[in-house]
Amino acid sequence: MSNKIDEALIEAIGDAHESFSATTPLRADAFDKSDEEKIAIITEHVKGILETLGMDLEDDSLKGTPKRVAKLYVNEAFGGLNPKREPSMSTFENSYRYDEMLVEKNIVLYSTCEHHLLPIVGRAHVAYISKGKVVGLSKMNRIVDYYAKRPQVQERLTRQVVQALQEVLGTKDVACVIDAKHLCVNSRGIRDIESSTVTAEFGGVFQEEAKKKEFLDYINLKTDFGA
Repeated sequence: MSNKIDEALIEAIGDAHESFSATTPLRADAFDKSDEEKIAIITEHVKGILETLGMDLEDDSLKGTPKRVAKLYVNEAFGGLNPKREPSMSTFENSYRYDEMLVEKNIVLYSTCEHHLLPIVGRAHVAYISKGKVVGLSKMNRIVDYYAKRPQVQERLTRQVVQALQEVLGTKDVACVIDAKHLCVNSRGIRDIESSTVTAEFGGVFQEEAKKKEFLDYINLKTDFGA
């Protein structure tokens, strides 16, 4: 009976998309193996999965699939698990004395739902108010990409982006809103292809209604620069 209850709870958690911590759950030995060793091991696991499903791995189209998937997981889709890939976040003095809100919006993100290992595709909008330090605009995109490239839940990703920028900028005045589609919702279960999930994290002055509204107004500005 207890096993049935446990299975039901696990499935409910997966469908709820809940995040219990801002820290990605990693084992202590997560980086004992090299990337090459991980690729070799994952290749065999993927091969076993495909063979169990009845796929003919001697077919020319499938021969290289196990290794391709393993390399994708280690180097790309889950590359953000490795702290060695964390982007350099050098800061600069705010020599312009710009003390208004800086917003980087429509940052495209690709992530993977940790409950079903299906894609999450969306956009992040990030803002901060300098307390003397500024960071290069592309670094904001890179930090979103770094935390997105791991098995994720959107709530955790949103918090991780904010916390990373708060640390490097030395200020609590950082905010992030993410609007994304989850293929675990769009392509399975309810199969609602129109819905998306919005999460937000407001730090420091962004918790004030006026600043929060200003940020959200910036996000809604039309910025179509096409011809």
